[in-house]
Amino acid sequence: MPHTPIDAAALDQLFLDARTFRGSERAWLDKPVSDEQLTQIYDLAKMAPTSANCSPARIVFIRSAEAKALLKRTLDGGNIEQTMAAPVTALIGSDHAFYEHMDLLFPNTGARSWFEGKPDVIFNTAFRNASLQGGYLILAARALGLDCGPMSGFNNALADELFFPGSQVKSNFLVNIGYGNPDVLKPRNPRFTFEQACRIA
Repeated sequence: MPHTPIDAAALDQLFLDARTFRGSERAWLDKPVSDEQLTQIYDLAKMAPTSANCSPARIVFIRSAEAKALLKRTLDGGNIEQTMAAPVTALIGSDHAFYEHMDLLFPNTGARSWFEGKPDVIFNTAFRNASLQGGYLILAARALGLDCGPMSGFNNALADELFFPGSQVKSNFLVNIGYGNPDVLKPRNPRFTFEQACRIA
């Protein structure tokens, strides 16, 4: 089926008008995000392309008071207020044992052998592809009418211990998800032009 460009309103929602909500507890409106919405976000984001369909992202959607209290222990001081106020925080992790699932995800190729016992290949593949999936998660949330506040600024080792115990999943970054408060937005910072950042070879 031939594809056509999406309309201007969709481009605005995904890219041109979309903003990162951050800075204080005022960044987020007091409006919940449901289980159904989180499932929809994942069901869209999982369609991201990954190397040999390896799909290494593992996501914890942190929403309960108990889970937020654990997350708070990991956060840098400047990220506490905005993260505690967000309805949900997605912790994006990279599963360094992703290759154990290759027979399911990329069958009939022996793809597990491409990675098993090769720590540098495992690390690079897991980190790169989980980061890509995390970017798609942001687009999925925006497509469903939600706002995002992606960030680092937390203790990765402690987050791994609290949210990915007994596994080979390593935390990558956080994404606060909810309904952003437009009153906190400042003018958008500049971006490089095509000519400054790109060349056609």
